[in-house]
Amino acid sequence: MLKPCCALMIWLLLCLVGPVRAELHLLTEEAPPTSFSRDGELHGLAVEVVRALIERTGDPGKIELLPWTRGYHLAQQEPNTAIFSTVRTPERESKFQWVGPLLIGTTSFYSLKSRNLRFDNLQQAAESGPLAVPKQWYTFETLSARGFKNLYGVPSSKNMVTMLKHERVQLIATEDLTLKDELASGGLRPDQVQAHLPFMRSAYYIAFSPQTDKALVERWRRALDAMHEDGSFAQIFRRWLPHAELPTATE
Repeated sequence: MLKPCCALMIWLLLCLVGPVRAELHLLTEEAPPTSFSRDGELHGLAVEVVRALIERTGDPGKIELLPWTRGYHLAQQEPNTAIFSTVRTPERESKFQWVGPLLIGTTSFYSLKSRNLRFDNLQQAAESGPLAVPKQWYTFETLSARGFKNLYGVPSSKNMVTMLKHERVQLIATEDLTLKDELASGGLRPDQVQAHLPFMRSAYYIAFSPQTDKALVERWRRALDAMHEDGSFAQIFRRWLPHAELPTATE
């Protein structure tokens, strides 16, 4: 049995140390330039921001690269879990607790420039024949909700670009922020494609599971606000996306 003085010392030490914080499980996917693996190390705009937030909040966290579908499922079911960077949509609003935005992009349709195609409205795009989009993307959800019956759901952006390159589809739909890297994965360059009909602006967030402590999520929101105020967020952002729109406020 501990002596009273020993018990008092242990109690005082625990008070000084404070409660032990559970390790956060921070999930992301292969999506350059926001998150990607190179030589076994994770890099990217969002990865750098998340690492800075781990340091600022003092919350221990481990970043893991996972296929999007698995990460998205875990981030809805497990406590102390988040997925980034995730587009915030009305359909997803109640499924997560949101910290961000980290970046803002514009989604358009793209065709091969050599085809010299023209689309003046969404109806024409919906009647263009098979339109390749990764099935797990919010873009697939959005276009389905708009009545597009010609969506060709593919496993990845690389599959989408490969289909466009070999003219198995006339159109793909993706964002300006990730276009260059996605095209490269399928063997195309930006000067080989033509943009059509920008139809959606999207804000990307860190999405925490509903089971994660609300106080922790608020702590991350305040830390991200502080990064905006001291300029450290802009410094990271401009290094990766020098010409993109800089988010200026958190929600």
